[in-house]
Amino acid sequence: MTSGLGNRGIVPGLALDQYRQEIKLDEPYQNEYGSLLSAVERVTIVARLLDRLIRSERLADIGKLPATYESQRRLLRGLLNIRSPQSLDSTFINDINRLLQDETNRSEIVDGGDLPVVSDTIPPRSLKNLNRLVLWKGDITRLRVDAIVNAANDRLLGCFQPLHNCIDNVIHTAAGPLLRQDCQSIMDIQQHREQTGDAKITRAYNLPSRFVLHTVGPIIGNESVSDFKRHQLASCYRSCLALADRLPNIKTMAFPCISTGVFNFPREMAMEIAILTVTEWLSNNRHHFERVIFNVYLQEDLDGYIHTLQR
Repeated sequence: MTSGLGNRGIVPGLALDQYRQEIKLDEPYQNEYGSLLSAVERVTIVARLLDRLIRSERLADIGKLPATYESQRRLLRGLLNIRSPQSLDSTFINDINRLLQDETNRSEIVDGGDLPVVSDTIPPRSLKNLNRLVLWKGDITRLRVDAIVNAANDRLLGCFQPLHNCIDNVIHTAAGPLLRQDCQSIMDIQQHREQTGDAKITRAYNLPSRFVLHTVGPIIGNESVSDFKRHQLASCYRSCLALADRLPNIKTMAFPCISTGVFNFPREMAMEIAILTVTEWLSNNRHHFERVIFNVYLQEDLDGYIHTLQR
């Protein structure tokens, strides 16, 4: 398994120190609301949030609200997916954060530090640092690690397509509107769209992780994958690792399959680049990472990573 990627470093972009203070990155987010919400409280909060959105956004064409809680909660998610980060006040934010934190606390959280490493589950290969790598299949928004990586688009504001099941939408939905607000602050400072292969970091808000790294992978059309696109994908992993390493408290982090969804990067090629780039970076840099997790959602992707590691 050879990468052919060389060592082209990291795509330059807005430096961490240029936005770190603006988004209060070093202030722990206080997201504990005490006991779980009752069923009545959940229904009341969702109804209140929907009423506020419908009135403030003049969405009279929605008409009568769905009858069930599940349908109303789905409508709320869809409406929040298309909201600007400036359009929500502190009372609204407090309500949605209470709801999201309740949903997180009710879900099955997986501790990334307890997951078995690759060297314990797959026959040994010549790659180094397999004792720091983890393969895990599951929902990245239910993974307790220090940082997760979001495969973002170049607007860096999340997916504005209601209920879209891309990882960008899923992460922003679970984290809450403050995540988009931080991303907007970063983009206001940067004054241009995010470069492919670069990375930014925010707090994770209502996710069980502490931080979210946002990176934009290369888009593949009908053409074959060029060396340039391969270098761009490798840069996503290097940029995230280098940025996370700036925060000494980040010792566990999780990568999704960057660019393999709607961005159409061939899966096995992307997995090979991911594995080689991460293992090479860990070997060539002093760092404090204890676990780097390759997170997949589909069984075919888990099988692909295992196959790639065994080649």
